[in-house]
Amino acid sequence: MQVRMIPSAAWLCGGLFAAALFLHGQNTTTSAQMSTTSLPPVGLASTETAQVNVVNAAPASAGAGTCTGSIAFYNAAGAIIGSATDFKVTTGEIASVALPYASAQATGDARIVVRAEISLNFNAPTAAGAAPPACMLGGSLETYDTSSGVTHMFFSLGTLVTPLAAVRTGVIGGLQAR
Repeated sequence: MQVRMIPSAAWLCGGLFAAALFLHGQNTTTSAQMSTTSLPPVGLASTETAQVNVVNAAPASAGAGTCTGSIAFYNAAGAIIGSATDFKVTTGEIASVALPYASAQATGDARIVVRAEISLNFNAPTAAGAAPPACMLGGSLETYDTSSGVTHMFFSLGTLVTPLAAVRTGVIGGLQAR
């Protein structure tokens, strides 16, 4: 028995050609979707502020895309603190939402634990091969001294959401889309 190896490039070209034939003429309608990512809990002392930063990290070549969504903070009991804050970022833009200890519904000077959630709204392609919107949301969570601005903790979340990945897998950043 003789085994003949086909170079990887040939497989890739053949696969791309087959995909192009399959996708030719496909409908490119979209449906409204939302995915939510929970950030890890973080301790917050009376002199600190917690802040979530989001960025639309889509390359400029993807077109003028916009990421829209909201950021909400929750206390240790799971209750929302205040209300969610909406954001809208185009390619390269950054939005930040801060929670100073004084606004965290804490009593006294006791250290508290909070967590944040980032929700992303997007129109997901409903047809195979349809291009996703130009939105790749990245983010970070940090705590800093409210008076001086000195950072105490920084946690990079990398790219949280790519809408096409959310549609295909239902899983975003290791978390289930809901």
